Amino acid sequence: MKLIIAIVQKEDSNKLQRAFVKNNIQATKLSTTGGFLSQGNTTFMVGTADESVDKVLKVIKGESKAREEYMNPNMVTTGFDMGSQPVKITVGGATCFVLPVEEFKRF
Repeated sequence: MKLIIAIVQKEDSNKLQRAFVKNNIQATKLSTTGGFLSQGNTTFMVGTADESVDKVLKVIKGESKAREEYMNPNMVTTGFDMGSQPVKITVGGATCFVLPVEEFKRF
């Protein structure tokens, strides 16, 4: 058994949740706000059999899109616009961890 932890941008979380339901994948959803660029993230936790890991990761990859945005670097470090040029960055996508489950219990 494996535990998949997927951190996705808030913008992708509803699409991913619907895809989990469509593919009969049970997931626990944890939402957070803030972080880099003050955008929220959503963390999904999925416990799955070893042979289903690739299916789950494929669903996550299919619904978590990276995109480019422009940001003012001074806004991140100081909170104020100091007149510097915007920088193009890539946000979104998914950060996934696949961890072995040593023991599973349900109470």
